[in-house]
Amino acid sequence: MSATWWCLRKPRGAAMKHSKVVGGSTAKRVMNCPGSVALVAQMPPQPESKYAAEGTLLHSCIEAALGDEDLGDVIALNRLSDEQAAKLQYCVDALDTIDPDQEMVFRQEARVGFEGVKGLEGVFGSVDLIGKLGARTIVLDWKFGDGVMVDAEENAQALFYAAAAMHTAETAWAFLDTNEIEVVIVQPPQTRRWVTTKARVLQFMADLKAAVHAAKQPDAKLAVGDWCRWCAAKPVCPQMTGEIDRAVHVSLELLSAERLGAALALAERLESFIADARALAHARLEKDMPVPGYKLVAKRATRQWIDEAKAAEALLTLNIPRTEIFKEELLSPAQAEKVLKKSKLALPDDLVVAVSSGSTLAPESDPRPAVLNLGKQLTQALSKLQ
Repeated sequence: MSATWWCLRKPRGAAMKHSKVVGGSTAKRVMNCPGSVALVAQMPPQPESKYAAEGTLLHSCIEAALGDEDLGDVIALNRLSDEQAAKLQYCVDALDTIDPDQEMVFRQEARVGFEGVKGLEGVFGSVDLIGKLGARTIVLDWKFGDGVMVDAEENAQALFYAAAAMHTAETAWAFLDTNEIEVVIVQPPQTRRWVTTKARVLQFMADLKAAVHAAKQPDAKLAVGDWCRWCAAKPVCPQMTGEIDRAVHVSLELLSAERLGAALALAERLESFIADARALAHARLEKDMPVPGYKLVAKRATRQWIDEAKAAEALLTLNIPRTEIFKEELLSPAQAEKVLKKSKLALPDDLVVAVSSGSTLAPESDPRPAVLNLGKQLTQALSKLQ
């Protein structure tokens, strides 16, 4: 780091968790689907994924690096990969950008809760960094995952931390004499920022309180949305399983043929639109023209011989049987037909049968004939094989 911040740092080694009812990471789900609280309570503990474990490690590392330990020492001590080290360096640089003059006073990994707030008793969470920079309160969240990009605007997790920190004695100082609150999401290689007001945070707290109250009711609402992504109760959620069940067990006889036909026609137009949109986006990105929210990534790599002749020779010198290296197969009917044409010979009809691998949808105007009943088609094919 280029300088030293005023850092009010909690004692190391304290295990920080959020309350069972709701926490920062679950606030959006509980507020949109209060019924999920009771369902999640029935589920067994979820094992920690390797991605979560990496996130925990990097959170601990950035906490140390922003405290009293050298970044290089932290990287070496934890045996971080080059990619992980780059993420930590990005986080330090991001904080330099947010606070270039090193004037911010902040606290890391602070447990925050709703002290004295009726209806939110026992609700708490752990904020990555809460700080004060002039007349602005900073609520910062480190995100080390690469899959889902997190927005700062109206971020329920950050609003939860802001509201809880505002009502926690040990962090209330960050809100004294400030007139705005900035939410910062640092997710290498991007930083997202959003400025809001104390009034918005207090309104969020009121909405959270209503959701927690609703979650305690026996008929608490269940709702499907993007908040379901990390919900442990998906396998038993009536909303999720109900949608699947309805789709699987729908009676084909009760479907309107007219509506289904119209839907297929619309789907065909949409598929064309989607294909064109993706092709256009790909072309723009190839020319280094931005498409917000998207990027080009390499496809899965497959191994190939650099020189097939040299590879074969090398394998044979390893005493691997030639029959294990070179596979000989009968030509396909199409390949055999090409060979026979060179000698002006025809492929005997009784040697070949055409069996479709299945069926596909097509409009009535398609010149191809409608497929026969599967049983009849198989009977005809088998009759040639006998």
